[in-house]
Amino acid sequence: MANILIVCTANICRSPVAAALLRDRLARRGLTNWQVLSAGTWAMVARGASRNSIEVARRAGLDITQHRSMMVDERLLNGADLVLVMEIGHAEALRAEFPHLAHKVHLLAEMVGQTYSIADPYGGPLEEYERMVDGLTEVIEDGLERIIVLAKENANGRG
Repeated sequence: MANILIVCTANICRSPVAAALLRDRLARRGLTNWQVLSAGTWAMVARGASRNSIEVARRAGLDITQHRSMMVDERLLNGADLVLVMEIGHAEALRAEFPHLAHKVHLLAEMVGQTYSIADPYGGPLEEYERMVDGLTEVIEDGLERIIVLAKENANGRG
């Protein structure tokens, strides 16, 4: 079993959708005992997922209606075997604030050998959320093997 934490800014748009997608893809691989949580670097108040994130997740066959945002903290990072972040700035901030846990923090796009941020659709039209879920789906599906390998390596070493 491994624990994966997915981080965005407010934990109401990208990371809840990414966590649901990753849980689904792991379950399809038989890894139903893996835990996937999400949190935000700026999630000061517990809130539900954004309406448009709920909608695009629903269209993808996922239910995130019970999601409640939470702030990323040292406890969550310690409990994670792998931390996947949406933006280059998220990675830089977490590595700077928690240098002893920096080895766990990776940009989600790195799972497919790229270095780019997943755009935040917050406040934009539904089409931007659709582009977000398409991009997340592609990265998670194409990077799933790397995600599994990294999480297992860290879980075995309890990195």
